[in-house]
Amino acid sequence: MRNTAKFTTAVLAAGALTLGLTACGSDKDSASDTSGPLVVAASPTPHAEILDYVKDNLAKKAGLDLEVKEFTDYVTPNTATEDGSVGANYFQTQPYLDDFNKKNGTHIVSVVDVHLEPLGLYSHKVKKAEDLKSGATVAVPNDTVNEGRALQLLASHGIITLKDGVGTAATPADITKNPKNLEFKELEAAQTPRSLDDVDAAVVNGNYAIEADLKPAQDALVLESAKGNPNSNLLAVKEGHEDDPRVKKLAELLNSPEVKKFIEDEYAGAVLPSF
Repeated sequence: MRNTAKFTTAVLAAGALTLGLTACGSDKDSASDTSGPLVVAASPTPHAEILDYVKDNLAKKAGLDLEVKEFTDYVTPNTATEDGSVGANYFQTQPYLDDFNKKNGTHIVSVVDVHLEPLGLYSHKVKKAEDLKSGATVAVPNDTVNEGRALQLLASHGIITLKDGVGTAATPADITKNPKNLEFKELEAAQTPRSLDDVDAAVVNGNYAIEADLKPAQDALVLESAKGNPNSNLLAVKEGHEDDPRVKKLAELLNSPEVKKFIEDEYAGAVLPSF
């Protein structure tokens, strides 16, 4: 049994964010106390699982007191890092982090890349992407970067065509060709696998696919390639805390041969080391 405190958080609309939110219900700035444990906010799968492996197998020998707190949304880990409720987070990609900082005035910075979770298109109704019927409904994550990434995945497989240069900022409005007249249902990322019985297909982030017992290498109709992919998941801290010795120790452990082997053995291609 994992020795991890779980925090289930309501999904917060980005326009309603206030940086006074705390994730732990405490006024203590855990990030400023470098003598205490390093508290890291993480998505349950695979982020917290990887951190738990580090905590249980590597941290003690390295002299690192590590505490893992799980969150189920893509907002609170950053607001908690910004206000000092946690000392670091591990759940996001660089494009998502850049977009979050820009929209919310936060000052979160990357420390080290750890792994890639291939984004995939899944369906309970068809076996191949080309079998999607005209007018089919496809669920996509509703946050800016993951929605753009989802649409780029579909475009890379010829399912749709996007305007040149839109990158991860793409939205359905940037679709120039849609041969199957697909309709897009924008959902919070964690909801996309749960929508599979209600839509014809859904683009699902790798961590949520694993939680839903989907096997990306086997079940995805189309899957992101790891080669040249900028969407590695990373360890992040509030700007100014990069040199915290606890953070440096954790970064070293997360890029260790032991963690690489754990990722490869545990996830069988559903999660790929980025180092």
